[in-house]
Amino acid sequence: MNSSRFAFEPCAPLVLAGGLSGAAGVALSAAAAHVGGAFTGTVASFLLTHALALLAIGLVGGNRILRLGGLVLLVGLILFCGDLLARDFLGGRLLPFVAPTGGTLLILGWLTAAASAFARSRT
Repeated sequence: MNSSRFAFEPCAPLVLAGGLSGAAGVALSAAAAHVGGAFTGTVASFLLTHALALLAIGLVGGNRILRLGGLVLLVGLILFCGDLLARDFLGGRLLPFVAPTGGTLLILGWLTAAASAFARSRT
């Protein structure tokens, strides 16, 4: 991809993660409708919502703080959703406190993205 078409330098890993998150969210929405599971619908909702954020951050690129916020969101999303899916499909947690840690990282990722508004953009 030629980055000269963009005002900022895109972050390909976040774009990839956003696309995969969106695809997984759609698949898990269907699974929740057909198979059920106490947490599958919640995970689908989180994946679809954060897919848009990851795509936007990845495409805009922005400053380092915004990209850091996107990466924190991604790690939080993996931990939070992974633990909830393990509860539905494996019958137990991955490890103690994985979902709360992931949720905390999601909050920090959003706050970091918000804080990026006060950082200077790369030009």
